[in-house]
This record gives sequence, C-alpha cells and structure tokens, in this order.
Amino acid sequence: MSSNTLKIERAAPPRENRLEAGTAFCGTCEELRSRIGVKGKACLNQAGRSFSQSFGCQFTLSLAILNTLQNTVVVVHGPVGCGFWSVGGLGASRGQKRLRDPAALSPIWVSSNLDEHDVINGGEKKLREAVIYADREFHPEAIVVASSCVPALIGDDTDAILESLQQDVSAELVSVNCEGFKTRLMATAYDAVYNGILKNLSSRRIERESYAAGDKLDDLLWDYKKTHTVNVCNVGSMGRADELELQRLLNALELNVNFLPCYTRPRDFRRVLDAALNVSICATHDDYYLRHVKEHFGIPYIIGAMPVGRKYTARWLMDIARFFNIEDKAAALIEKEDAALNEALEPYRAALNGKRAYISGGEIRIFATGELLRDLGFEISGYKAHHVDEFMKPFIEEDGEGPGNTFINVASQQPFEQANIVRRLKPDVLVIHTGSGNITAKHGIPVFPLFLPANNYMGYSGAFEVAYRLKRVISNAQFNRNMSRYRPLPYRAEWYGKDVWSYIKPSGG
Repeated sequence: MSSNTLKIERAAPPRENRLEAGTAFCGTCEELRSRIGVKGKACLNQAGRSFSQSFGCQFTLSLAILNTLQNTVVVVHGPVGCGFWSVGGLGASRGQKRLRDPAALSPIWVSSNLDEHDVINGGEKKLREAVIYADREFHPEAIVVASSCVPALIGDDTDAILESLQQDVSAELVSVNCEGFKTRLMATAYDAVYNGILKNLSSRRIERESYAAGDKLDDLLWDYKKTHTVNVCNVGSMGRADELELQRLLNALELNVNFLPCYTRPRDFRRVLDAALNVSICATHDDYYLRHVKEHFGIPYIIGAMPVGRKYTARWLMDIARFFNIEDKAAALIEKEDAALNEALEPYRAALNGKRAYISGGEIRIFATGELLRDLGFEISGYKAHHVDEFMKPFIEEDGEGPGNTFINVASQQPFEQANIVRRLKPDVLVIHTGSGNITAKHGIPVFPLFLPANNYMGYSGAFEVAYRLKRVISNAQFNRNMSRYRPLPYRAEWYGKDVWSYIKPSGG
C-alpha cells in the first residue's frame, strides 16, 4: 500500500463564505442574474429576512447521505434527538441499499447521548464509549462520527479524539463536522460529508494487486479499463433506476461506470483514481469534492448539466463524449434515443400541453426539470430555489423564452412565502421537494415530487416516466382539494395581501 497525504481543512467552510451563496430573494430571473456574484451591489450573500419561519439543517442532510454508506456505522455525537433523521429515513435507505446489494444491512447508528451534565463536563468520554461499542458490536468497515451543534458549542475536538482512538478499534474512523448552526445553507452538508471522506477515506489509496511479473497483457488490459472508466457522483435524491439508466447510456458509449458516494463501501473511495474522469450529476452536490480530487490527484472532472430531460441529458452525454473524443458515437446515440422518446411521449403531450407548473427544490434540479416540463408542453409559472450561487447563473441565462419574465423565489423552506406565491401564481401543478408535501397539499393543487428515489427521473426513460406520472397526478387531485377545504393553511388574509418580499432584507439592511 502506498500513501498519499491529502492536506485539507478540518471542516468544510460554510457556503456563504466559499461560494457567496444566498438564501433570500424574490423577483425575476433577470433581476437575480444581475445580482449573482456581484460584490457590494445588493449582494445576495448578505440578504436575509426580518422574519424566518424555518430553514433546513445541514446536520440532518449529512445523516441522510452517511446512512447510505454500506458496512458503516454512524455515531451521532450529540443529544439523542439529533438522530431523528436516521429513524425517519430508515426504510428508504434500507430499500435502496438492497437494490444494489441484496445482502446489505439496514443503516446502523448509535448516539453518544449527550445531556446537561456533558454540556458542562464535555462529551469526550461518551464519544469514546460509543465508538468502541460500535466497533465491537457491529464490526463495520468504517465508523463515521457526525458532530451536531452541542459538541461544537462545548468545544469537543472530535478529530483529535478519533485520532487517539484509531489504534484501539478495527474500523476506520471518519470525522464529519456538520454542526447545524454554522451555516444557513443546508447544502453545506455535502461539503461536510466530502470533507470527512477526503480527510480519511481518500487520504490513502489501495493500489491494485500486482499481476505476475512481466505479464504485459494484463497491464495493458488494466490501463485500457482505467482509461475507459467514469466515476459518476450520485446523489441521495436519485434511486437505483436512475443509476441504471445513466449506466445504460454510458455503456452504449463503451464506457465503464462507477457510482459514488451514496450506497458505496468505504473502501471504494480509495479507488477513485482508477478512472479517467469524474462526472457530476449536480454541481451543488459535488464541486467541493471534485475540485479537491483534481487539485491533489490530477483527475479531471465535469460539472455541468443534470441529466434530467432530453436537452440536459444530451448535453451531459456530449460533455463526457467530448472528453473521450467520441462525439460522433454520442450524437448517434442521442438521435436514436430522441426518436424513441418522441414516439413514446406523443400520447401525453396533448393532455399536458398548456398546463402551468411551479417548481421548487435544489437550484440545479429545478431548471433541469423545468426544461423537461417545457418539452412536454408546460408553461413554467415560477421557480423556488433552496439557495443560489454561481452554478445557477448559466441556467438562468438560458431559461427558455423570455427568462426575464420568469418569477423566482430563493428560500430554504419558508412555507409562508411559498403559500403567498402559489396563491398568486395559481399553477396547475406544484413540482416540489418531497419533504414539503405536508404543507403543499393544503393548497388544493396537484403535487408532483421533484424526486423520489423509488422512481426514475433521469435520462430518456426518466423523461417518459415523469410524463406518465404527471398525467396521472393532474388527472386526480381530489384528495388535495379536500385537504384545502377541511385543513386550510394557517396564514391570515393580511399576509396574502402583502408583497411576497416584505420580510426580505437586502445587504446592508
């Protein structure tokens, strides 16, 4: 085994600092475009709200990713209640794991269970006990310690504690510093998880086993495989069906595919270098990791379109093909897939043409989904993005016809703003993050999940499945209409009469 020391910060910086990301805006796409990344001029990075109803926590999103890892125990370092996401997401993580490995175990997590006494005296003793218990009870390949707000507030040095513990346990110890209070941007969780992976699981690489001395044919075969292999960074919001569709398309270009980080074993991160190219599905998810891998190991990467809908799937494929100089092969594949998809979508376009959709979710996914819906005949009445940073700008600039007139709200949760906006826009369907379904249904409008790991959204087969399910959802919204009638939203008429941006504060107050 050879070692390659990777210098990386103890914790990933908040995205407010690293990407000058913002979470507060109401206006048009053109107005937003002119403000992204403009320092000192209504900088979105400094905008806030005088009233905030809710926003996401990076700690819970970190757990959602960590619980997908195979043969890994997650230690929640904090009060036991901080592990609630591990309970709520248990079924989905278990099901998706077993689609990839039928013998996979359900996610396993334990808590250091900090209390008032530990806030005064420190949580080091309980953390040590939890890690040793996890190692001896479950014998995992890795133990990931996710630090919540309390350890950071009381000054527990989790990295130092795990470093001193490593010699006492068999599992590889990984520290993920993902304290919720340190950022307003839930997506910083991706950086926090990748930071732990880079510090620990990618810091040393397992070399391939040596073949018989002088066996040049085996060496040539290995080199050929490496130069025709792509690492695709998957995301927790995609399921196995999406992976199989993307793998089908890349295999058609005679490329091998590895998926990471979700649903992989810890050892897989040490083989990340055995590929010619790293490819992102979502810039929000991957840029921190891929930039570090390129900087330290020289592996090139592509961050661009999310392969949702025909336009962005074709762009994603062509970006990869261009790297391998196989554009002609990719163009032939795209032409063939387009023809098959056009024929399959014909029965659905008549039913969906002219419908209006409001789309809410991650900044990259909402624009890719918007393009897919336009292809089906929808009009996009508006967008809601969880946050905004430099990666959104290209999509705003090409947002179909008349991007300056398309409404956009930037908000991490904030259901009170959403209620006001939906009441004004009156869309025919809400396409929204699955976690917002409880409040969304009360609008009385059909609700379609922006993602659901059990279904297929990506690639050409995903475009067909979205059309099929959208038609069903729009055709039967009686449940939501009853919900609106008997369980209305709690906001008063005075709020609906106010401008949506009433509580948004620009930079400098």
